[in-house]
Amino acid sequence: MKSQGYQLVHVPEGKNSADAKMIAFGACILRSYPTVKEILVCSSDGILIHLCNELQNQGLIVYWVRRQGQSLHIENRNSGKLTHYSLSVATEVPSLEKVKVVDPIQDLIKSEQELINAQLNRLVDVATLFQEKCDINIQDNSSSPENEKVISVLDNSFTESIPEAKKEDFAKVTNGKALDKILLKVIQDIQRKSPKTKLSVSMLGSELRKITGESPNSIIKKLNLGSSFLKYLKSSSTFTLKANGKEYEVTALPCE
Repeated sequence: MKSQGYQLVHVPEGKNSADAKMIAFGACILRSYPTVKEILVCSSDGILIHLCNELQNQGLIVYWVRRQGQSLHIENRNSGKLTHYSLSVATEVPSLEKVKVVDPIQDLIKSEQELINAQLNRLVDVATLFQEKCDINIQDNSSSPENEKVISVLDNSFTESIPEAKKEDFAKVTNGKALDKILLKVIQDIQRKSPKTKLSVSMLGSELRKITGESPNSIIKKLNLGSSFLKYLKSSSTFTLKANGKEYEVTALPCE
């Protein structure tokens, strides 16, 4: 506390010990601080008048500071001048907009959501790689109706997506044109339901796998369209890719 201009004094237990310590310590203040000229004695207890008198006898200017209700009284014991200060000042609580805490919090939440989304995308990539290495085709054995809603991670939050393309339609996908048609439909559905979503290649591949039951890379290889889903999108004139960190954002060119 000395760095802030305060000195803590330990007081023994007992009735009026604090007042007695203040009088004993205060009466000898010049020993520790020989250059002191003015003293403020802050207490409403009348017993501290004895300290004020002693300090005056030592040639110091003494101010006795007391609080009474919502007023602060400062008495110059040497001149007798008494000054009053009002303490009933309403403190305005600033709004959240004024202290500007909402925007930093929103930015922090957005950053955390983007980090979680990136981690989910990496998990999708690992799962896809594992599936291809083991030559596993995930079949959909669900007995739910065709219009059952599928929960997917989009726009950094859980939104409801209903794939309009049926899985049996994949039997008709025999070339890149047919594949592009399905991908365009997926992109349009996502953009319609969540316009602010930045659709990554991993997200698009995940949605494609939900429809077809196969990994995007397996589809590309089966149709002899290249060696990977990412390279196919890069070479396609239908889609554009934009690098975003370690990921790519994918968008579809407007149809003419």
